[in-house]
Amino acid sequence: MFTSTGSSGLYKAPLSKSLLLVPSALSLLLALLLPHCQKFFVYDLHAVKHDFQIWRLICGRIICLDLKDTFCSSLLIYNFRIFERRYGSRKFASFLLGSWVLSALFDFILVEMMHYSFGITAASNLPSGFLAPVFALFVPFYCSIPRVQVAQILGPLSITNKTLIYILGLQLFTSGSYIWIVAISGLISGMCYDSKMFQVHQVLCIPTWMAKFFSWTLEPIFSSSEPTGEARIGMGATVDIQRQQRMELLDRQLMFSQFAQGRQQRQPQGGMINWNRLFPPLRQRRNINYQDGRQSEQAASPPLEVSEEQVARLMEMGFSRGDALEALRASNNDLNVATNFLLQH
Repeated sequence: MFTSTGSSGLYKAPLSKSLLLVPSALSLLLALLLPHCQKFFVYDLHAVKHDFQIWRLICGRIICLDLKDTFCSSLLIYNFRIFERRYGSRKFASFLLGSWVLSALFDFILVEMMHYSFGITAASNLPSGFLAPVFALFVPFYCSIPRVQVAQILGPLSITNKTLIYILGLQLFTSGSYIWIVAISGLISGMCYDSKMFQVHQVLCIPTWMAKFFSWTLEPIFSSSEPTGEARIGMGATVDIQRQQRMELLDRQLMFSQFAQGRQQRQPQGGMINWNRLFPPLRQRRNINYQDGRQSEQAASPPLEVSEEQVARLMEMGFSRGDALEALRASNNDLNVATNFLLQH
């Protein structure tokens, strides 16, 4: 109910899986077994600027030395794995690389502004870790993930499917003295890259040959199989809620199976599939009069009007216009459900 990224685990998200396992394992290794080596991973901008220790820009911005930051950033990366499924691993890696590089520049700018405006120099020693790209991912999360209200509290305040993610981000934002500098630089770099400002998405991107190399070498190691188990129903739910969840689950499974069958049976000339005929929405199926034998395709309701804005969003993710139209009609214009259809098939 509170997730906005589906429940398919790390399926089709090998890069997210590697970011969860490798930096977290190294953070634990440094904290528990090699504490004397932590000095090599301190993010010290003063040493970079005055002693030209450029290597600290790399080492200090990969591994978290604070285990609380490691835990929060890992949870956020897991929830942001939906963008790797939408964009593809190469485009997702390019976004992380671009925001990682740009945030280093904004770190210097913000630290110098604090020094000349308030005389604060302690901010040169910033929190270590892969934090700026995590904050940068909040930009596409805010802009492209649909907001679904779950509960209403205190009048205008409400709990949505995105509330928990924002709470995790706030926890990470307040975990240290100067982590807000890293957070702001990450958000600014995310906005620059997401808005394609100054064409940074073309300059800071993963080359095709490198993407193919890592796809051939590392993707088999970090790839995950498609989950097959049926989603569990919440134990604390009432009978009505459980019944509703089961009906929605069966409805989704039926859509998935018929969507796959429709693609296999599609003619070579690429004719469109009548999704309203194949997948009538759940509410319409409840109201079908099974005793009336005159139900036919001619008596069906007219095709559902599809939002061109949502079609454009799906096409930006790499799907064809035909598939985007079919998925939106099948999901009753629900962008989140339509995206899940297309990602899993």
